[in-house]
Amino acid sequence: MSESGGRLPDGLRLRRAHPQDLDDVMWLEHASFPTDAWSASQMSGELYSPHGYYVVVETTDDGAPTVVGYAGLSSLAGNPVADVQTIAVSAEHRGRGIGRALFTELLDEARRRAVEEVFLEVRADNPVAQAMYTAFGFEHIATRPRYYQPDGVDAWVMRATLAPTRQGPGPIGQETLDA
Repeated sequence: MSESGGRLPDGLRLRRAHPQDLDDVMWLEHASFPTDAWSASQMSGELYSPHGYYVVVETTDDGAPTVVGYAGLSSLAGNPVADVQTIAVSAEHRGRGIGRALFTELLDEARRRAVEEVFLEVRADNPVAQAMYTAFGFEHIATRPRYYQPDGVDAWVMRATLAPTRQGPGPIGQETLDA
């Protein structure tokens, strides 16, 4: 876990997503974005993409783990630019630092990939997410009118320049890559 504030509450863990998470991620995708959710084929393509880095937060309490958040980053090998593809936290788990932990891990992965600039789009009507991104050093650089359909909501394009990081541990969940 990063030193930049990505701590999770007890009973939760952050791990690398794998294709078997598709159903759980899609349930949360539709619950979080009821009018403009990605399709299962789009999300599956992201989970299988060699350019993507997806993580989930899941419960660790008794019983089967439940995915309560996910996030994804995309960057081509050797490209100094990355895009945050998505981030979502279940409504009942918001306000507990899960989004911050997910976002911290995406930015840590971007640094491991030697990315210099990270871009994202956020709904213009989502001040909570905008505030979090701003706190991480992102700035609003453009607006895409009526980007989110069918709602017709504008998207803020935000960008941050990443400082190089010292060499540290590799990506989380390495064991899931070999499974």
